[in-house]
Amino acid sequence: MIMTELTIGSPAPDFTLPRNGEGTVTLSGLRGKAVVLYFYPKDDTSGCTAEAIDFSALGAEFEAANTVVIGISPDSVKSHDKFAAKHKLSVMLAADEERKALEAYGVWK
Repeated sequence: MIMTELTIGSPAPDFTLPRNGEGTVTLSGLRGKAVVLYFYPKDDTSGCTAEAIDFSALGAEFEAANTVVIGISPDSVKSHDKFAAKHKLSVMLAADEERKALEAYGVWK
C-alpha cells in the first residue's frame, strides 16, 4: 500500500473493519455524522485504557453532538470485547489486525 500523508481538507480514507460487540463499521456508512477516530497500539495498557475510559465518559456529549467515536487498534475483536467489558467502555473499538486502516492514516510506524 502506498501511503500519502493526510493533510487538512483531504478526504479521510474509507475502511470497513470488524468491531467489538458484533458486526463491522464502515466509515462511509457514517455520513451525516461527525466521526472522531482515535488510534491506539494495544488494548488494556495504561495510556490506552485511560483514553478509552475518558472517551466513554463523554459518550452522552458525543451523542448529543451527533458524533461517533471509534478507537482503532491492531488487536482482535475478541481482545476488544474483553477490554470493553473489563473497563465498561461504551466507545466502538475496531479491529485492524492487518493494519490497513492504520497504514492508510499514516499512524502505524
